[in-house]
This record gives sequence, structure tokens and C-alpha cells, in this order.
Amino acid sequence: MIRTRFKKVLLVAPDVFPDQLLTDYSHVKHISNVASIFPSIYQLNPDLIVFDYDFMGKEMEKVLRRININKFYDKVKICCYKNTPNEKTDSLLKVLGVDHLIFKEDLIKSQKSKSVFNAVNTIIDTSILKWVASVAN
Repeated sequence: MIRTRFKKVLLVAPDVFPDQLLTDYSHVKHISNVASIFPSIYQLNPDLIVFDYDFMGKEMEKVLRRININKFYDKVKICCYKNTPNEKTDSLLKVLGVDHLIFKEDLIKSQKSKSVFNAVNTIIDTSILKWVASVAN
């Protein structure tokens, strides 16, 4: 996913959104009204904006073009959350200024791999603890 941690994040999505994308962010402002995007950007001055592609719909292209035109938004990184990849749409989003695309299936894969990794770590930790306990006695 995104390696850099940003201080100020603006999330443009409906109320139902994967909490996994919001972990480790200290200041996240969530808006669920497309009309309040630019006032929120001006107020918060975010380092990162995360758009839910399905929520934005036809407004996505207009918003991205407006962000690209204005020099005030030059340093803002843009992420787009999508349910499924689509090569044509994804390439258009990249051209319009989206820095990162996050797909639902990638979040599911990372969540499963983390749970498997945690399970393996738990097994290893308990076996090492048992071994250390037997050696100590």
C-alpha cells in the first residue's frame, strides 16, 4: 500500500469505507459530500486525498482536472480506492493525476497475509518460549 505516512488526510467516501486504509494516520477528515471537497481541501490543506471511485462517479474526472489545474494543490498526493481494476479507467485516472490506485482485492490479500503472518509468529513465539523455558529449567 502507501509507504509514506501523511500527517493530514482527506477522505472522500461514503460512511461505509474500509478502516484498513485509515490506520496509522494521525489526522483524517472524512467527508461524504462531493460539494464540500474543495472547501475541505482549503481548510485542511491535506498531504493526501483518498477518493472512493464508486462514490465519486462522474464527478471524479471533474474534480481531478480542477486539482491538476490549480497550483495550490501541487504537493497534494491523490489516491483512489476502487473495487475492481479496469485498465482503461485506471490509465485515465493516472493521466488525470492519481498517484496510487488501491483495489479491494489488494486489501483482502494483505489482510489475509497479515493474519497468516501473525499466526506463524504466534506459533514460533510459543515454541521458542517453551524451548527457552525448558533450557532455563
